[in-house]
Amino acid sequence: MNQKITPYLWFDDNAEEALTLYTSVFDDARITSLSRYGEGGPFPAGTLQSATFELAGQEFMALNGGPHDPFNDAISLFVACETQDEIDRYWDALLADGGTATQCGWLKDRFGVSWQVTPVQLLRYLSDPDPEKAGRTAAAMLKMVKLDLAALTAAYEGTASGS
Repeated sequence: MNQKITPYLWFDDNAEEALTLYTSVFDDARITSLSRYGEGGPFPAGTLQSATFELAGQEFMALNGGPHDPFNDAISLFVACETQDEIDRYWDALLADGGTATQCGWLKDRFGVSWQVTPVQLLRYLSDPDPEKAGRTAAAMLKMVKLDLAALTAAYEGTASGS
């Protein structure tokens, strides 16, 4: 392990399915270690027990630990996107097969993990020292489910209809 702190995701019994999804969504992704339950464990022998994996250079750990505490929005994974195409690709892939879109670029994948699929420009827009620019951007963002980079940029620049 190369990181001092590594997010550790506790799944009920579908960690292997989650790893398959996550490593297919991100270009720079890989599973670095797997361990499986043996005979007499809480799951059938051969079921994934734990794994270490990387997404875009970030290391994670996963566990099939049974129904303990479900994921919630108190922790989310933030995906910094450069383009609308990138936003669309991650958004669609993470929502596939049962995910739920919420608001302001947030979604829950089918495993219940919360993600923020966000253009990097939004952070700059929202922290602009000009309160009008930041305010217009925030108002536009609050009306969105999936974030629309062109609409956010137009709001920031004051060129959106109604600005």
